[in-house]
Amino acid sequence: MTADLPAAHASQGRRGTLPGGRSTTSPSLPGDPIGEAARLWRERGWGDAADGMAAVTSLMRAQAIVLGMVDDVLRPMQLSFARYELLMLLTFTRHGALSMTKAGARLQVHPASVTNAASRLEAAGLVVRRPSPHDGRAVLVEPTGAGRAVAAEATDRLNREVFGRPEMTSPRMLALVDILRDVRREAGDFEP
Repeated sequence: MTADLPAAHASQGRRGTLPGGRSTTSPSLPGDPIGEAARLWRERGWGDAADGMAAVTSLMRAQAIVLGMVDDVLRPMQLSFARYELLMLLTFTRHGALSMTKAGARLQVHPASVTNAASRLEAAGLVVRRPSPHDGRAVLVEPTGAGRAVAAEATDRLNREVFGRPEMTSPRMLALVDILRDVRREAGDFEP
């Protein structure tokens, strides 16, 4: 990052090289722009917030990198991660269907996001929506046979190409999961 760019740009724009050598939209930078942003934060008198800014920006950048890896796997299957998550949630249900409201709550997303994902999955023939026989106000969403097959294939690919990668299963990554669980719990993301 150059001194004339705001620190927020440190988490935008470049994707660099993904693990395994796959090239993305831009080449790797010669240095760490987030580290440089933290240095500039301290230089401008914001030292008490520099580490927090670096943590937030690093999380956002890492999320963009990992989402890029996941998108590369799911895109050929016409799936986004949101649609994949909904499909997987539905395949895990005991009764084969889930209300849209419960799906949104379990995925921790806005109801409009679930509606959008369900609509796109339904248009692709991967789920069906129907009124709940027990609650006239509720709409159930259920994976079709094709939806279950796509979910299984997507999971196999993600397990092989992203989730099962050594850098994703290392002791350091598992420690990061624990740290992020604490962050999520402290933010009220779930009850302990």
